Amino acid sequence: MTAENRYDTKCIIYRRGEMRIGSIGGRAWLVTADGTGVDIAEASGGRFASAPQALYDVWDEFRVWAAEIGIDRFAPVDPASFELPVPRPRQVFAIGANYRAHAAEAGVAPPEQPVIFTKFPSCLAGPNDTVPIRHERVDWETELVVVMGREARNVTAAAAWDYVAGLAVGQDISERSIQRLGPMPQFSMAKSLPGFGPMGPLVVTADEFANPDDLELGCAVNGVTMQSSRTSDFIFSVGELVEYISHLMPMYPGDLIFTGTPEGVGATRKPPIFLKPGDVLTSWVEGVGTLVNPIIQEQAA
Repeated sequence: MTAENRYDTKCIIYRRGEMRIGSIGGRAWLVTADGTGVDIAEASGGRFASAPQALYDVWDEFRVWAAEIGIDRFAPVDPASFELPVPRPRQVFAIGANYRAHAAEAGVAPPEQPVIFTKFPSCLAGPNDTVPIRHERVDWETELVVVMGREARNVTAAAAWDYVAGLAVGQDISERSIQRLGPMPQFSMAKSLPGFGPMGPLVVTADEFANPDDLELGCAVNGVTMQSSRTSDFIFSVGELVEYISHLMPMYPGDLIFTGTPEGVGATRKPPIFLKPGDVLTSWVEGVGTLVNPIIQEQAA
């Protein structure tokens, strides 16, 4: 979408509803693709709370307001200042083996229904945060993250995008030794250590994309690309995931879905490669942005 048809003569932005939500200094910001933004609470005269999480409970009302704000109120923003844009979701769902190529590299058959576990919200981190580790088998898993904008119960796949606030980049960082402890996999615990859920840098609405079901994504360690794929390799699309989960339990505004990782994880390489202190993990999704998370040694208490 060009600048000429994005803005009209009244300087009204996002005429079709496109928007990007970020967090700066713990406050919600409306951000443009051109790198400018505005503090939402200040610009709305207090109509909307400053807390980023609060926006998703009034998402429809907020979108109407955001479609009418003039770009003359926007100022340049520093991407390094972006923080976790969804800091307190009620629920964080995660999907296993949702890329055909990743299932193949893991040696498992494509599942017949979504494989669902949870990441505890306490593991979430921002797009520029350090990730402390204390284990030797810490792996990367770049992911597309879905942020819900409406309560969803028994939603059909065809209607699912109407319930989505937007998309973000995520990392489902995983400690493989803990994951394989005991007779059954320990997915949730192994993937929920402090800092093991970086996401951001912004929440971008689906109408920013020509096809939100086909986005390029990947990650690199110290500048070396480790994962590169497209979400068109999903076994279960975003719509199918929302349908499946919402028929089992309600999904609430601000809930997250980590939609699965493509091929290229460290554990399946020969020999395996794992993250270590001093590494820099960079993750991206086309049209959404980039996470840059330095890996550090966790300090003893």
